[in-house]
Amino acid sequence: MKVTLLQTDIIWGNPRANIQQAETMILENPGSDLYILPEMWSTGFATDPHGIAEDENSSISLKWMKTIAKQQKCAICGSLAIKTADGSYCNRQYFIDGRNFQYYDKHHLFTYGGEHIHYKAGSEHTIVNYCGFRILLVTCYDLRFPVWSRYSSNLEFDLIVCVANWPDSRQNAFQILTRARAIENMAYLIAVNRVGNDSYSHYRGCSCVVSPIGKTLIACKPNVPTAVSYDIDLDYLQNKRTKFKVLDDRDIK
Repeated sequence: MKVTLLQTDIIWGNPRANIQQAETMILENPGSDLYILPEMWSTGFATDPHGIAEDENSSISLKWMKTIAKQQKCAICGSLAIKTADGSYCNRQYFIDGRNFQYYDKHHLFTYGGEHIHYKAGSEHTIVNYCGFRILLVTCYDLRFPVWSRYSSNLEFDLIVCVANWPDSRQNAFQILTRARAIENMAYLIAVNRVGNDSYSHYRGCSCVVSPIGKTLIACKPNVPTAVSYDIDLDYLQNKRTKFKVLDDRDIK
């Protein structure tokens, strides 16, 4: 499966400009099966969603994701600040292709930044089946909590996709945690982070694809809006899991 990481410099509160940036990157990097955008890619990480989150039933960002997936015959994922039909706000990661329309609501809200004040936390995992891969969706702060993304008989996956707005001040943790989650679950991990600045933080990006044994297979250049592509191999993963059966020895409670 060919994946393309879209490491964007998000323009605060401007979905149309951010849509244009993402679309340009996709058109310049055609032919991928899956394109991945950062967390809250159309607005920036808005801990106060009032006046910035989009209504789900009229979101131009969500409409564009559906359109580009259809036009390019691909899948696309990334999270949006969304106001749902019942009036609650969610940090909702969508996975959209011609057959799938699924979403994951961020479970671990970033209380340090006040995300929990206005947003409703998700309570369920989301596994997407696409191109033969079982894909677990997680969002930014979720990366710090290994129990939530632990491979088990009830949560089987081949690839973790993490979309993020992870600041440069904690970049060392990002580098360690992406590799740890891949290694402990013997799974691929793709993390897509933004670059640039908002009123809260500077973001260095360092988006990457990590192998099931923790090797960085490809990474975006720090501090530069860019797209990189990589072909991840399901046979390689299955061979690794067959030869080194570490998952059989996991703790089961």
